[in-house]
Amino acid sequence: MIVRSTIRCSATRRLPVYRMRLLQAKPRRYSTSASSVTAPPSSSPASMLGAFTNELDKIAPKFEVQGSQIHVLRTPSEFYETLKSKILGAEKRIFLSTLYIGKTEHELIATLQQALRAKPKLKLSILTDALRGTRESPDPSCASLLAPLVSEFGADRVEIRMYHTPNLTGLRKKYIPKRINEGWGLQHMKLYGMDDEIIISGANLSSDYFTNRQDRYHVFSSKEITDYFSKLHHAVSNLSFLVTPSAQEPAGFTLEWPTSNLAPSPLTSPTAYITASTTLLTPLLRPTSTPHSTAVSNTNTTIYPISQLTPLLSPDTSTELPSLTRILTTLSHPSYASSSWTFTAGYFNPDPSLTALLLSTSSRTNTVITASPYANGFYGSKGVSGLLPAAYTLLSRRFLERVHASSRDHDIVLKEWRRGTVGEKEGWTYHAKGLWVSVNGEENPSLSVVGSSNYTKRSYGLDLETGVVIVTGDEGLKNRLREERDGLQEFAGVVGMDDFLKVERRVSWRVRVAMWIVGMVGGAL
Repeated sequence: MIVRSTIRCSATRRLPVYRMRLLQAKPRRYSTSASSVTAPPSSSPASMLGAFTNELDKIAPKFEVQGSQIHVLRTPSEFYETLKSKILGAEKRIFLSTLYIGKTEHELIATLQQALRAKPKLKLSILTDALRGTRESPDPSCASLLAPLVSEFGADRVEIRMYHTPNLTGLRKKYIPKRINEGWGLQHMKLYGMDDEIIISGANLSSDYFTNRQDRYHVFSSKEITDYFSKLHHAVSNLSFLVTPSAQEPAGFTLEWPTSNLAPSPLTSPTAYITASTTLLTPLLRPTSTPHSTAVSNTNTTIYPISQLTPLLSPDTSTELPSLTRILTTLSHPSYASSSWTFTAGYFNPDPSLTALLLSTSSRTNTVITASPYANGFYGSKGVSGLLPAAYTLLSRRFLERVHASSRDHDIVLKEWRRGTVGEKEGWTYHAKGLWVSVNGEENPSLSVVGSSNYTKRSYGLDLETGVVIVTGDEGLKNRLREERDGLQEFAGVVGMDDFLKVERRVSWRVRVAMWIVGMVGGAL
């Protein structure tokens, strides 16, 4: 990303520099022709949902559960309190995949310590990103916050891993400035597993995500689903650096590449690293001919785990972009004209293929929600990162221009979410992302996508992302999904082209030039 990568920052200096070329991973693309989608045999909701599941069955693994096994959290504080409660209740395992844990999250660390001290058999595994997690090193950082857990409880109970992209090596790693290098790829998955439950979210683990940064958070009470994502978490962990405490180092830790890892270091042998990671990860992404077995009978909800692991796969067998492609392509069939969708992304810059698909859907009541510039986390930031809100304003304007050019002005509305102003008292930021689909004129969604992805070009070419597609006939879950969708819109207002013509919305030439430069050098917004 443009300047968003400017605040996602540098790797530890202990990692060696090698002169390797940048590996440009490209996600696979799928047909977007409506003629390639089988029309539902009838217009009943069940039949219309069947058209989606028929397509998704060909792409991703699936699990059958009851809708009552999925709990939708609504606020940052509810997310934080639920997370702490489930950590303290864990008996056997805790695994946390996140971009980073805030360097001052001492209460969260104390909660982990309390759980580990009380349960001698409990094990903890944490996966973050190496570039983001060592940004401030040798000053206090995510890595220095976590390393003492290994010292206290031992490496047999606590493992801290940090993923490093194979796309940033050699001269680029050496010369790209610290506050830009994260634009070449990050570990972006958000998986918070405790025993047989998992929270799938787009939220990281820091104070703003626990207080005033709006996101989405779904709790799945399913051993089978939790086991699946545990396998994904540990597979990527075994392709990542190990954080080892070190009293001799100013930062308090070192990053090491264990000999037990299942691939060579991405810094020394990026091509061999990708070959090995492809072998390890591909089996996890394959669709299943039958649903994974569960202990639940009378199921009414299908869960499809979808992941975008493009930097680690050659060939790319990622499942997120193909799944979204098939969902939106299905919605382009005329039989879905009475359906509706809501799409949201805090950083609104959808992959061009998704923009085209959103505009080609046949549904006539559709909404896009994105962050107002005043709810963008970089509003008022100093330096180049301060250009970000204007950059996303420009991208939102371009989307509305596409809507108008496609004669969809009355079918697709753009809303901006704002709750106060960033940096001021009671000011919130917006970080939610996802999709809700209602079929056959129903108000309640029957399909939703939730996870870490921002649905951008960098999501589909540079970062590691994961989430789920939920397809349900359970009225209770459908109602909870509607409440989630509508609740986000309580602070969202419609914006049109006239709003973008106002003086305060004008985008300077500096923003346009910065966006062009980042694209030219291989980064992404």
